[in-house]
Amino acid sequence: MDLQALYQDIILDHYKAKHHSGLREPFEAEVTHVNPSCGDELVLRLHAEDGAVVDVSYEAVGCSISQASTSIMADLVIGRTVEEGLALGEGFREMLEGQGKVTLDEDRYGDAIAFHGVAQFPARVKCALLGWAAFRDAALRATAGQTEDK
Repeated sequence: MDLQALYQDIILDHYKAKHHSGLREPFEAEVTHVNPSCGDELVLRLHAEDGAVVDVSYEAVGCSISQASTSIMADLVIGRTVEEGLALGEGFREMLEGQGKVTLDEDRYGDAIAFHGVAQFPARVKCALLGWAAFRDAALRATAGQTEDK
């Protein structure tokens, strides 16, 4: 099996069996993000305590790339500090916007490296970044003590 096929399998696996899907309580921040170019929608909740990400839950409608990326993002940030989660998101964004020239550390990013090929398709980059952008928004709100209506 070649590397590209393996990456496609990882994305499809996360799309079919989304990790952390389904909105849960408690949460400190809830955000809604929409990708207007394709119609993907995401409601994401973040539960953080003492600067650590305790839980990320979400409901999503959209393509396999946006949903798989959100599933992987949740796996990666839960159990880390909010700052570490934000740093992972920044690295992921740099990879996707790097037009295939930026690679991620597999030990640090795990399944997220499967999105390396998405960088070659600018229209899909926004799909892959949707969950990460929602996490960033929720993390900033949660750490600032701001929440949307619960």
